[in-house]
Amino acid sequence: MVREVVRINVLVTSISKKVPLLQAVRRAMKKMGMSGILIGADRNGNCIGKYFVDEFWPMPSLEHFTVEEFISICRKKQIRFIIPTRDGELPFFSAYRQVFQENGIVVMVSEQHAVDICLDKLRFYEVLSAHGFPVVPTALSLEELNDGDYVVKERYGAGARTIGLCLTKEKAHRHAQKLEAPVFQPFIPGIEMSIDLYMTRAGKAKGAVARKRDYVINGESQITTTIRNEKLEDLCIGVATYLGLYGHAVMQVIIDHEGQFHLIECNPRFGGASTVSLEAGLDSFYWFLLESQGVNLDDYPFNRSLKEKRQIRYPADFVIDL
Repeated sequence: MVREVVRINVLVTSISKKVPLLQAVRRAMKKMGMSGILIGADRNGNCIGKYFVDEFWPMPSLEHFTVEEFISICRKKQIRFIIPTRDGELPFFSAYRQVFQENGIVVMVSEQHAVDICLDKLRFYEVLSAHGFPVVPTALSLEELNDGDYVVKERYGAGARTIGLCLTKEKAHRHAQKLEAPVFQPFIPGIEMSIDLYMTRAGKAKGAVARKRDYVINGESQITTTIRNEKLEDLCIGVATYLGLYGHAVMQVIIDHEGQFHLIECNPRFGGASTVSLEAGLDSFYWFLLESQGVNLDDYPFNRSLKEKRQIRYPADFVIDL
């Protein structure tokens, strides 16, 4: 009797045009010696990413699924690992993280309470400031903040495309009327930083890489340069540890002209420009796959690159035969 070969497949959701991310996951699978395939999902059936995966799943929005239905599809597709890449789907996967685990599917997502805090900018400020972390003050009205210039953004999830920066009080009021649930922050001039880190299942930091956001378009770094700043990395590791994050996360911080840190937000997922931190030694996808198969990461040290890395993100052509 011929036995059916069971593959161990990896699902990446909301792949959009995240080609470097997909390539990084594929490299991690190859490094693991995995025989499974890379499956990409997106509700846009014409997304760019579909050409860079082994199988494309035109997945409807998660609101159309019960967790049982989603797990049933994963079983049919022999999916054992899931990597969510969009803020909007993190609540679903975090809420059912344990249910997936009980069904033999591991999701790279933090627990629900941590995700909820990170996706609510007001709560993020309230929780972390109460613990003494240097978080940028966040309020529901301008009257709660000191005079100066302001930042206006959506309270929930990622809203970089709709953010208003360095606005007067009058302009801030006007900008807020365009948003669904606006929050206000003081505008703090300085250097924009992102800090990528990986937190293990045991709640310990495996490594962190700080990088300067040299050139930003629509909230994403098009040019970013890694730097060494242990104090900044330690701060972000402290925040991630306090929140109980798991897997890859990205902190956003402003370093003001006096060298003080101002924590803006945390994205509890892999970021758009986080692939440069992989090049610097933060092997997040490989570590995730190792941990998911019960491997102790103590035997896999974080080897930080001796040279700093600069990443330039640019459009490229990919031609296929029809």
